Amino acid sequence: MEGNVSIEQNYSAEEIIKFFNTKNSGFWLREGEKRALNIFHSAAVRVPAYKDFLKKNKINPEKIKTWEDFQSVPPINKKTYLRQYPLEKLSWDGNLKKPLVFTSTSGSTGEPFYFPRSKELDWESSIIHDVFIRNSSRGLEGPTLVIVAFGMGVWIGGLLTYKAFEIAAQRNRYPISILTTGINKIEIFKALKKLSPSYKQTILTGYPPFLKDVIDEAASQGIDLKKINLRLLSAAEAFTENFRDYLVEKAGIKNLYLDTLNIYGSADIGTMAYETPVSILIRRLAAKRNNLFQDIFTKIRKTPTLAQYNPLFIKFEAPNGEILLTGNNTVPLIRYAIGDHGGVFDFDEAVVKLKNHGFDLKKEVKKASISRYVYDLPFVYVYERVDFSTTLYGLQIYPEMVREALIRNPISKNLTGKFTMLTKYDKNQDQHLEINLEVKKGKKLNRGTEKNILTKIFSTLCIKSSEYRELSKHIGERSLPKLVFWPAEHPQYFKPGVKQKWVEK
Repeated sequence: MEGNVSIEQNYSAEEIIKFFNTKNSGFWLREGEKRALNIFHSAAVRVPAYKDFLKKNKINPEKIKTWEDFQSVPPINKKTYLRQYPLEKLSWDGNLKKPLVFTSTSGSTGEPFYFPRSKELDWESSIIHDVFIRNSSRGLEGPTLVIVAFGMGVWIGGLLTYKAFEIAAQRNRYPISILTTGINKIEIFKALKKLSPSYKQTILTGYPPFLKDVIDEAASQGIDLKKINLRLLSAAEAFTENFRDYLVEKAGIKNLYLDTLNIYGSADIGTMAYETPVSILIRRLAAKRNNLFQDIFTKIRKTPTLAQYNPLFIKFEAPNGEILLTGNNTVPLIRYAIGDHGGVFDFDEAVVKLKNHGFDLKKEVKKASISRYVYDLPFVYVYERVDFSTTLYGLQIYPEMVREALIRNPISKNLTGKFTMLTKYDKNQDQHLEINLEVKKGKKLNRGTEKNILTKIFSTLCIKSSEYRELSKHIGERSLPKLVFWPAEHPQYFKPGVKQKWVEK
């Protein structure tokens, strides 16, 4: 691989999974640090832009010998590094004369950036998808249909998912068929109705809110999801365990630990980390106890994605709660601030934290029947981006606070669960929170139903935020959100597309 810092591609998934089982937490810590330092030293010599960046910041790479030394290297980001140099200067050996595939960032926080990707990144992602294939509660026998319902344009989700499943299938001769519907619901429903019954299981991939749309509308399309042995693979945003439970129940999914998976990925460097049965278990245990949740995740308001990562491919740090990553690609990234916040801990730390709160991880794993799927890989937890919130009288309102209100009956019978919220001002320049909500197809709301939805959202905000609860005592009705109801897929806020925009700035 470029930079000579990754494991060989001729290793099979089976060999790598066996390798996972033989290594302990300490090995992964040492290996991650060593490989990050190797990328740093290679880039300092072979990447013109990074060489110049270090010189401008008065960093002598020869003096960076230990992990402690590495902490003195300034982080890079899009603004201070990627947008300061021509693309070829950011690449290995200062050139783009090699086979590449480009994908773009979503541009949700600024101007999109185009990242080139080499085949090695596709291979790395295929290992993670291979693990998901192997972990199926339905086993490996029999044919599997994969429906790629991520956007298939310039964004990475659809293209990388397609390539990862294709590579995994060809490498292991799995009986897998792939259909790239993109976000076209008509084609997805056709596939679920016409193709899925011929397969032992169907893996439906896509963004979480979009998967919920498909699952909610399946019955009206004459599709019985419980008969097609559905499994779900998602990416791009966090969701709560209540949301997972909703999808599992609605779709008739057999095993939530084995048959659901949320990926932490990016156009910047591909599939970075992924949920595992044990990460889902830990997250669910933490959701039951606030003290454990706070001990693991430090913050109590929002539920982060909790994933494990492979230090052979990528290394995470989180100084002061800012996620930094070091990994290899055509454009290598060293201590790169991707724009997310969260934290990192190793497997042994997770065991200790659970034990301190009365949970024996080994016993809990056995109880959940997932003992054979446990690897001592490190964890990264990721909150939505810092700027994915709006404010009301100085306090932060996060999308998750509203999502929790919309996932339960009877609200979920009338609304899709999608919304866009923003802070507005009335003619007196008083602030109020506006929440735009998408109504399900064929549903009409009366005033009584709308009032009940408002009551539920308000009570959930009060439960989720003590500051909001206190604010409501002081300003009364002015703290109530203003709800605006829109028909399904209205282009103002709910145009079918890549991602739902939960917050409008």
